[in-house]
Amino acid sequence: MALDLRVPRLRSAAILVLKRNIKVWRKLIGPALLMNFGEPTFYLLGLGFGLGAYIGQMSDMPYLTFLASGIIASSAMNTASFEGMYSVFTRMDQQGTYDAMLAAPLDCDDIIAGEMLWCATKSLISGVAIVVVAGLLGAIGGWQLLWLIPVLFLVGLCFAGPAIVMSALSPSYDFFTYYFTLVITPMFILCGVFYPTDTLPQALQSFTQILPLTHAVALVRPLAAGGEPGGVVLHLAVLAAYALVGFYLAVVLVRRRLIR
Repeated sequence: MALDLRVPRLRSAAILVLKRNIKVWRKLIGPALLMNFGEPTFYLLGLGFGLGAYIGQMSDMPYLTFLASGIIASSAMNTASFEGMYSVFTRMDQQGTYDAMLAAPLDCDDIIAGEMLWCATKSLISGVAIVVVAGLLGAIGGWQLLWLIPVLFLVGLCFAGPAIVMSALSPSYDFFTYYFTLVITPMFILCGVFYPTDTLPQALQSFTQILPLTHAVALVRPLAAGGEPGGVVLHLAVLAAYALVGFYLAVVLVRRRLIR
């Protein structure tokens, strides 16, 4: 079947999809917030205080601060990726929600734009939860934390598109294991969440510069530590590029899957 390569349109109708997802999520808000607050607390307590007692300082900041800022960025990645794959696939394939939406005055462009906005919103919620926990532990602070709100939203958009692409290609839930194993886990390990990327071999350092999580961490870490990030334009441009390309590919592939 030929691909429909038309450039997607951005319309206000995408907000309807976002609102629909928010209403459904409100029914699950308890366990969702428990996970958002509980998991990072164990990370920060176990690694930040436990391992941090041996490491001390890293990149001129306490290791707890270093780790907290990395976890904030990686949590936004994981949340958007999980939502863009498992939840989107459920609505698209298992529940038939997208078929019902297409019967309304919505098209694939609206649906994918709304889904990406929802993924970004969930990433922001997850990131803010970790900011609260890290702040209570004394790991981070300062007015610069306010800048994390738009940054985390952009990080969510960045990872939402590729995740929805995987949903559009996936025959089943098991297919997502490839993406998590081959894409998400390597970024989680290599992109500066737990240690500076400049400690890696030169070839790996160069490789990490094309990965979006590296640029997300580079923005989040200085802001969380109360400083100012460098290379802001480059980092924002990389994240925005992933978001835009991901949106386009997601729309094209979802059109092919749904509109026959």
